[in-house]
Amino acid sequence: MSKKIEHTVSSGNVFEDLGLPDAKLHLAKADLVSRISRAIWAMGLTQAQAGKVMGISQPKVSDLLRGDFEGYSMERLMKFLNALGHDVRISVSEERRTGEDKPDLEVVTA
Repeated sequence: MSKKIEHTVSSGNVFEDLGLPDAKLHLAKADLVSRISRAIWAMGLTQAQAGKVMGISQPKVSDLLRGDFEGYSMERLMKFLNALGHDVRISVSEERRTGEDKPDLEVVTA
């Protein structure tokens, strides 16, 4: 006889699931940091080299890649991507998703 395991289905945003304020902003920043991490890896850079490219120290790169990005603005994270050779585009839409009472914020990758 198998035991039924209790679980909760995720909303798709772990920050929202944890009840954190500004969950969409946290998720958008996490998505940008993920892109930064992939860019560093794809370029074969060490953290020290990436730091020089982005204009921050190696320990700050380490913190960023470990998920400590609270002190960084969206703009700064986008500038890091620019420094790593990536274009960043911002799209504004007047449409809201059905059932959403607040404007949406998300990072869409190509």
